[in-house]
Amino acid sequence: MTEARTTADGGMETSYGFRQVQDGEKQGLVNEVFHKVAKRYDIMNDVMSAGLHRVWKDAMVAALGPRKSSDYRTLDVAGGTGDIAFRIVEASGKNAHVTVLDINGSMLGVGEERAAKMGLSDNLDFVEANAESLPFEDNSFDAYTIAFGIRNVPHIDVALKEAYRVLKRGGRILVLEFSDVEMPLLDKFYDQWSFKAIPQFGKAITGEAEPYQYLVESIRKFPNQRDFAAMITKAGFSRVNFSNYTGGIAALHSGWKL
Repeated sequence: MTEARTTADGGMETSYGFRQVQDGEKQGLVNEVFHKVAKRYDIMNDVMSAGLHRVWKDAMVAALGPRKSSDYRTLDVAGGTGDIAFRIVEASGKNAHVTVLDINGSMLGVGEERAAKMGLSDNLDFVEANAESLPFEDNSFDAYTIAFGIRNVPHIDVALKEAYRVLKRGGRILVLEFSDVEMPLLDKFYDQWSFKAIPQFGKAITGEAEPYQYLVESIRKFPNQRDFAAMITKAGFSRVNFSNYTGGIAALHSGWKL
């Protein structure tokens, strides 16, 4: 629980939770985590955040304010199960088109099943690809969103540069991620909840504790709000800012391609 966070200078590429791994090794380990938890991923999000992830995601989409236009295109990265994409489509009056991109086919499969059941398939497409090498042309999207996924990308700086590349001029990036708790006492409670309770709930619900041990450790290694904002700025974005949710348990970062 006292592990130092990585900084704007990097470090997440060799951090698998609190373990140090070789550059190039992390992606395979992370993929295995999400293959294991895909079917119960959304249930565990409720457990990990006491249901607050739903409120934070709603706030993220409200901040985005998607246009009610059929030519409005959003790329939702690491969004395999569709949580953010569905919200964007609904907020646009079912006009916007969202491309859901995830490196993990198991997560995408869950999202495609959910989209079909919700009658939203016409507004969505699902693409299996790497956030560090997006298979899209320059200036393709009006918005780029990623919720609780950026810390699992090994080379975050590369992913942010790719986000900048595929956004249109005037496009916006929104990143929702667990962050550095800045409220006294809440940080102590949150540490106990994270390290004592969440892996045990994970084992009870999914049969796997280790993936959730990684997930809570990865939260503690992720750069704090100001360092991550510096990374977004370094990737070329302007007017970068962030808003803390629930005392900093999560933070929403925003930037513009101007």
